[in-house]
Amino acid sequence: MTGTRSRPRPSGGTERDHLPGDGAIWVMVLGDLIIFGSYFVIFMVHRAMAPQEFLAAQQHLNLTIGAVNTLVLLTSSWFVARSVVAARAGDIAAALRLTYFGGACGVVFIAIKGYEWTTKITQGYSLGNSAFDEFFNFYYMLTGVHLFHVLLGLLILGIVVRELRNPQKRRVSMVESGAVYWHMVDLLWVVIFGLLYVMR
Repeated sequence: MTGTRSRPRPSGGTERDHLPGDGAIWVMVLGDLIIFGSYFVIFMVHRAMAPQEFLAAQQHLNLTIGAVNTLVLLTSSWFVARSVVAARAGDIAAALRLTYFGGACGVVFIAIKGYEWTTKITQGYSLGNSAFDEFFNFYYMLTGVHLFHVLLGLLILGIVVRELRNPQKRRVSMVESGAVYWHMVDLLWVVIFGLLYVMR
């Protein structure tokens, strides 16, 4: 009786039981998730203490801009996921092209966020001590720390591109690691979007 067998991998395991990327990237991702999880809990506690003020401040965020940025990052994740598929299949040209597209979406995200910040600061919504201002304290802190992670993600995607372009350094695990980190960045934004822009 024959059955379906998983394709062997160089490490000696199978594709079915393979954890994408290197172990180090998962330690990094889990650490970031714990830190951001703490930020989210603190935000929720402060929101519960002043729900009306937070809701009033939230009305001054542009939901459309937040939604567009969410769509941009989700699209970038799709490109990066497809680049992993291409790299596993040995189609390096496609993997490179898709990684570039994913990174380009990240740059668009940064540009939109810069526009949004500039608009809010120009309108007078900055750091302060009132409960209304506290919402924007969280807004700038959460989106600012996330933006740093987007920049770091772009750096990691740049390393992926460098390795893909060098036949001597090509490793599917590096492409997978870059994708793991990039997907984490996108996941964090989805939560931030929900907390800051959507939750009522």
